[in-house]
Amino acid sequence: MSQNNKYLIIIAGPTAVGKTDLCVKLAKLFDTEVVSADSRQFYKELAIGTAKPTPDEMQGVKHHFVDSHSIADYYSVGDYERDCLEVLDEIFTRKDVAILTGGSGMFIKIVTDGLDEMPDADLDLRDRLMQRLAIEGLSVLQEELQKLDPIYFEEVDKNNPQRIVRALEVCLATGQPFSDFRKNQKKERPFKAIRIGLERPREELYARIDLRMDLMLTNGLEEEARQSIAFREHYALKTVGYKEIFEHWDGNYDRAEMIRLLKRNSRRYAKRQLTWFRNQDEFAWFDAKNEAGVIEYIQQFIAHHHQ
Repeated sequence: MSQNNKYLIIIAGPTAVGKTDLCVKLAKLFDTEVVSADSRQFYKELAIGTAKPTPDEMQGVKHHFVDSHSIADYYSVGDYERDCLEVLDEIFTRKDVAILTGGSGMFIKIVTDGLDEMPDADLDLRDRLMQRLAIEGLSVLQEELQKLDPIYFEEVDKNNPQRIVRALEVCLATGQPFSDFRKNQKKERPFKAIRIGLERPREELYARIDLRMDLMLTNGLEEEARQSIAFREHYALKTVGYKEIFEHWDGNYDRAEMIRLLKRNSRRYAKRQLTWFRNQDEFAWFDAKNEAGVIEYIQQFIAHHHQ
């Protein structure tokens, strides 16, 4: 595959900004497929709370990594990097363009930049750590990681059990801190990335988020949470859209407060997403309604770089 004529269009941005609609239009325009980089849309059991695109919204466009795994599966960032690059290789045997989209910045970044080389997984050790997680709880593993690797502990999402377990696995298997293996060196990829960030005026975005949450509740978000309650300690269910419901059922607040928190926390999550993407280099930002501007930018990028 020639690096000179393969292009990965990245459509990033906060929740509810309108990524799916644009991606479907771009996929039809460039006759290609969409690859999801959303860390929760992998899971078959979670559809409503993850705002997974419906078949109607996909309009016949192939979407990869939507409903691809069970929430019972252990699926790491490294697993996604490997699998996503395989899917892109296959698409690029048939197409010159592919589309990557999502609001999970780390998943997008590892596709373009790669992960640092890490020791191979010790599956027996991982199983023991997962058993400890289930029996002793996340806080015990957090304390252990803090002792073994205080540097990484300051950076890691402390509520993400998969990242805590993976870091502990490396520390215990090698006798070295996990942070020693993190070099942040970009890897060469056999495609050029075209990075597009979508935004909307804040009040408009927040109104879309509130409306989306109302629709999720109408469409059965609480029942979806009920069916997944056995996995409530899974990272995907400790995120906005599910944890507020579980805490309501725990008796921490009434349903009206649950709805208020669902909307407020979704707005805060969107703000964090925007902050993360704005701190990344090389993104060109467009109002989500400016589809013509996005298309023109992509076409000019390809024309400029095509050799």
